[in-house]
Amino acid sequence: MKLVSWNVNGLRACMNKGFEKFMAEADADVICVQETKMQREQAEFVFPGYVEFWNSAEKKGYSGTAVFSKTEPLKVTYDLGIAEHDHEGRVITLEYQDFYLVNVYTPNSKRELERLSYRMTWEDAFQNYVAKLDETKPVIICGDLNVAHEEIDLKNPQSNHHNAGFTDEERGKLTQFLSRGFLDSFRYLYPDKKDIYSWWSYMFHARDNNAGWRIDYFLVSEKLKNKIKDAEIYTDVLGSDHCPIGLILK
Repeated sequence: MKLVSWNVNGLRACMNKGFEKFMAEADADVICVQETKMQREQAEFVFPGYVEFWNSAEKKGYSGTAVFSKTEPLKVTYDLGIAEHDHEGRVITLEYQDFYLVNVYTPNSKRELERLSYRMTWEDAFQNYVAKLDETKPVIICGDLNVAHEEIDLKNPQSNHHNAGFTDEERGKLTQFLSRGFLDSFRYLYPDKKDIYSWWSYMFHARDNNAGWRIDYFLVSEKLKNKIKDAEIYTDVLGSDHCPIGLILK
């Protein structure tokens, strides 16, 4: 089974930059996207062979998630069920026979860390939500988690320490998440692999210079670790400031 996740930084824009081509070539069983920045009714496109699920932010042109699945899930739920966190279209949960799949777009702490406090509240709520699911059946979490976990996960850790996405607080929350029985699938298979990133700033020719960050993940319940066949990062796929990532299950 092949799962793909991609922060498209605006799906309508990405459609004009190769999203359909990638979707056809990837031939994934499930494609999760983040930062759709749209309502479904704003677009004409169709995705033959996939059922689709959308969770758009109340604020137009902001945030949002969507999932395209070749098979109909047993059940689909949206958001966390907590009013404080349920206005920005950040979570879609699909229940399949053997696992839950949670597509998430984690809030960015923003410049000057103006949203770091909210981010910490979100992290605890999201982790508790996932832990509850994991009591029923294993969980796969995918999406833009807006954090580079370790120094190996970004090009310039020294100069970015304390910046949004590489604060001790954010990194600590991911460490906490993993300690609750989850694996970072890419690092599980490739613990020492360097210079592989999933996001590059649009400034300073960052992508040309591969001055990137790995902030997109497939986190997998430890109960599923023997099912992991491969974890992929498609660094050559353009169309967004992020590239897609994949998880192959046996």
